[in-house]
Amino acid sequence: METSVQNIFDEKGMKFIPYNTGMPQMKMPAYGRNIKNMVDYCVEIPDREERTVCAYGIVGVMKTLFPQLIGDKGDLQVFWNHLNMLSGFKLDIDFPVEVITEEKLNPKPAKLQYSSGKMRYRHYGKSLEGIINIISDMEDGQERDELIRMCAHQMKKMLLIYNPEGVENARVLNDLREYSKGKIDLDPELYELHDFQDITPMKEKKGKKKKKNGGF
Repeated sequence: METSVQNIFDEKGMKFIPYNTGMPQMKMPAYGRNIKNMVDYCVEIPDREERTVCAYGIVGVMKTLFPQLIGDKGDLQVFWNHLNMLSGFKLDIDFPVEVITEEKLNPKPAKLQYSSGKMRYRHYGKSLEGIINIISDMEDGQERDELIRMCAHQMKKMLLIYNPEGVENARVLNDLREYSKGKIDLDPELYELHDFQDITPMKEKKGKKKKKNGGF
């Protein structure tokens, strides 16, 4: 069994400085590990007044390290925001400014609005139902007839996915009549629909690839 570097040092009773790679990843590495340790210590101080004094001291160090972040007229808003973020939003003190919160930094995505309308037949989908409603209200003519033909054939294709053994034209035309509330009424004895064979996608056959000349 392999012995880690840490175990070797422990067995010899030697102390060593831990590497940063072995420590938890920092959220704001620009401030360094020492500032993060200060913040962690500050969060654990039980006395609120002492904790607040410590927080002010840390902000003083932060502004010394990054004076370019000081705002107009000595505004320290950025540092107080960063302090709260470094603490994991756990620092309980009376901040001198309104600091950023976890909710504002990581807002929850808005809930997706799903259609509440009910569908007669799920295998046709909501879009097709809307298309039929549009066609139903069109004036009689060649364009309407062509759209009805395309729509009926599309319905048959979609129905065949769920019934690959076969679909009767009468059922398709009956569903079309129901969707259009009787505005599209086609006689199954007179209106013909194409007979589709197999509309399911073909699976690629696995086989050995032929080698080209030269073996490549």
